[in-house]
Amino acid sequence: MRNKAFRLGCDIGGTFTDFVLVNDETGAFSIYKCLTTPSDPSDAVEIGMKALEKQVPEFVPELAEIIHGTTLVINAIIERKGARTGLITTKGFRDVLELGREIRYDAYDIFSEYPKALVPRSLRTEVDERITSDGRVLRPLKHDEVKDVTRALLDAGIESIAICLINSYENPEHEARVKKLVEELAPDLSVSASYEVLPQIREYERTSTTVTNAYVKPITVKYLHKLSTRLQSLGFNGKLFIMLSSGGITTASTAGEFPVRIIESGPTAAVIASQHYGRMFGIKDIFCFDMGGTTAKSCLIQKGEAGLVSTFEVGRVQRFKKGSGLPIQVPVVDLMEIGAGGGSIARINKMGLLQVGPDSAGADPGPVCYGLGGENPTVTDADLTLGYLDPNYFLGGAMLLDLDAAHRAIDEKIAKSLNATLIEAAFGIHDLINETMAAAAKTHIAEKGGNPNSVTLTAFGGAGPVHAYGLARKIGAPRIIVPPLAGVGSALGFFTAPVAFDLIRSHRVGLDEADFNTIERLFKDLEKESSAILKQSGEVDGIMFARSIDMRFVGQGAETNLPVANKAFNEWERYEIRSLFDQAYKRLYGRTYPDTRVELISFRVRASLPQPPFQIPRLVSSGGSLQNCIKGKREAFSLIHRKFIPFTVVDRLKLFPGATINGPAIIEERESTIVVGEDANAKIDECGFVWITFSRSADI
Repeated sequence: MRNKAFRLGCDIGGTFTDFVLVNDETGAFSIYKCLTTPSDPSDAVEIGMKALEKQVPEFVPELAEIIHGTTLVINAIIERKGARTGLITTKGFRDVLELGREIRYDAYDIFSEYPKALVPRSLRTEVDERITSDGRVLRPLKHDEVKDVTRALLDAGIESIAICLINSYENPEHEARVKKLVEELAPDLSVSASYEVLPQIREYERTSTTVTNAYVKPITVKYLHKLSTRLQSLGFNGKLFIMLSSGGITTASTAGEFPVRIIESGPTAAVIASQHYGRMFGIKDIFCFDMGGTTAKSCLIQKGEAGLVSTFEVGRVQRFKKGSGLPIQVPVVDLMEIGAGGGSIARINKMGLLQVGPDSAGADPGPVCYGLGGENPTVTDADLTLGYLDPNYFLGGAMLLDLDAAHRAIDEKIAKSLNATLIEAAFGIHDLINETMAAAAKTHIAEKGGNPNSVTLTAFGGAGPVHAYGLARKIGAPRIIVPPLAGVGSALGFFTAPVAFDLIRSHRVGLDEADFNTIERLFKDLEKESSAILKQSGEVDGIMFARSIDMRFVGQGAETNLPVANKAFNEWERYEIRSLFDQAYKRLYGRTYPDTRVELISFRVRASLPQPPFQIPRLVSSGGSLQNCIKGKREAFSLIHRKFIPFTVVDRLKLFPGATINGPAIIEERESTIVVGEDANAKIDECGFVWITFSRSADI
């Protein structure tokens, strides 16, 4: 076997840490799943790699790369466990983090709350400088003043500092000098400057993003350094890559410098995997559904591409209300959180009604049935009670579930309060979470101009295949695909992501006045900068660039992103750019305004390397019978008849190409369980994908 034959995907979730090891020479996969270790996530990484060594001895020295996704950054923001951070800004802008956009996210809630700023007012300082919106220096920077405010922040015990001066996206001269002075005074201090993190228009979003980067940078750098050291101690000497929120992967050093770009690191991978599978099968419209132990995320893939958005929120006070969180303005796959995960806690609310989530039991203590100290019933406890999960085959039997404990928790805390039976309460929990997710999914699909009756639902995560059948029926999706290794789908999805990085720079100018030579130089600078970042991965051949422009009508407050061909910008005619904008605007909003002037706001470049070869190995056609794949029968709850009926239990690992399974059936594998109702059937293709279609219509 030649050296460096292996690659490893490792996804740290809120409840489980997933591993997929692929041998690039043979195409063979080895997988492992264990509970996440919240106190030190690298503990779970070491546990998993040592467990994989029992399956594939001495693979670590032959690892070419490890691709890693983590919830470390988003958890630090939500739990407010980041570094003590200071801010240096322009005089008069000290309170921009609290002023925000001065928009109420709920106009009729007089008690509406807003997220607490990551930097308290006492640690926000000002310097008396000013650069105009066109980049001219209006008020010079005073070096002594910068040193004074820096010393004051250091005396206050800050561990990290954010620098965000007005209009630095147009002219970063002052911000660069502030950064240099800070580094001279405190060489070991973590520094984040907005001209490097986000050189983009809009002061509030730029400040919020830069502050967030500074807030999580020290803990991210510390974690990645510890992880790298730990991996080296295990014998790993390959490359460590981190999954970006935008769907690409980057080096650990880049992720440490810009941790704000890995907030949605894990969930993004399932979307990129769905996109890859869509290309495999020629399916253009896919609804990616990823339900793990803590959260459930979804994304609508249209025309074979997952959408990117430039702004999202974290740490919302009201989980599903836009405007109640901290805005982060970096490229991210257009994910939507649609409810909860297997660990979502069920309770009776103040109105005496059943409520599931949004809080989760996580990995510690986890659902009641885990036997790790959990006391509140969860979705997993309900799924176990309904017969969908085998208490003796969870994680392939490595983790036994306590069915009696789940029964007691649901009965005492839910059923008795509702004057219902144990089974009615368990079904209520299962059905309510499906209904919550379905309502959010239909809204998300409608907002994107899609049709739920024509999408193919792909299911990922430990709980995704359990709930995919019920969710598909509720939204009207005609078909479900459960890929191989769906329970560790994100870890597997890392292998389908290219090395890539996105950069943006704002330069506001009217189309009629724009100097196309200046814009071409701006694009070239972005391409040069992004190329330098990609070259850190060691790969230099075949870098591809994709350009786009954010444009709007003069006077508008929002932009329309416009992809442009990757040719010299000074070769474009003004009318061509205007025509592209009008076409895109009309497609989005139904009409355009040809007599209204337009302006260019921001310029974007995505640099990427060719996607590494990846394919799912084909199943060996055994020519056997389905009877050899059946493990037996188990009583489970029918969503149609609302009672327990016999389900055929099938071992997924024994299935062969062409095998057809008529519902009701439960298809089990180590990392996840697939539920197929009696109005559906499942067919196995040559690569082991499970295709579920509905044979007749029946309302739940």
